[in-house]
Amino acid sequence: MVTTHSIRVLGRDLQVKSVSTPEHVAQVEALVNDKLAEAGAAVSGGDSQVVVILAMMNLAEAFLAAQKELAEEQRICSKRIAGLIERLDRQHA
Repeated sequence: MVTTHSIRVLGRDLQVKSVSTPEHVAQVEALVNDKLAEAGAAVSGGDSQVVVILAMMNLAEAFLAAQKELAEEQRICSKRIAGLIERLDRQHA
């Protein structure tokens, strides 16, 4: 069920709709605010648009790295499963 949640990002109070639990929305809010704070500390001049772009780039980089890692883990698991199935087939042949 879609629920409206109150969050605060970049000093702005926002209402967002989500099917996620309030706890999950709070985790997302905290992650976004943490990444924005990290990016803000790295940018001189305080241009909020640059801070947002840098935070988005950092999140995208982390996401793509996690996606690559997951794909590799899936490949390894598939290979191991295929090996196990092959062993079982040989034992029952």
